[in-house]
Amino acid sequence: MKSIRNLIELYTLLPEEEKLIVDILRQIIIETLPAYCKEKISYNVPFFYGNKGICIIWPAAIPRGGIKKGVLLGFWYGNKLTDDDHFLSRGTNKQIFYKIYHTAEEIDEIPIKKLLQQALRLDRTFKK
Repeated sequence: MKSIRNLIELYTLLPEEEKLIVDILRQIIIETLPAYCKEKISYNVPFFYGNKGICIIWPAAIPRGGIKKGVLLGFWYGNKLTDDDHFLSRGTNKQIFYKIYHTAEEIDEIPIKKLLQQALRLDRTFKK
């Protein structure tokens, strides 16, 4: 797969449901994170960072994400977040904890925003 340079290129490769899920997750993240946080395409998927990585959105259509269906929302330092709602899965990764969405209807922005706020507080403790 060639390197994806922007969202337009990414969206042309995604099936409709994955495109919709990615779009909704991006909007929630963009609305929640402050201006100092940025989005870039990294590993061919949307990656959000502040002083360090905050979260990543990985659709199954993009290789090397480790999922066969749906869209993964991964928190870069998920192992350091307090997930009281048991919202995130651990998988085999020691650091990135995640949630996989198969339909747009599954998306509940309240736990996502709660974890983003925690991830943001953590990010502010990192030196740039």
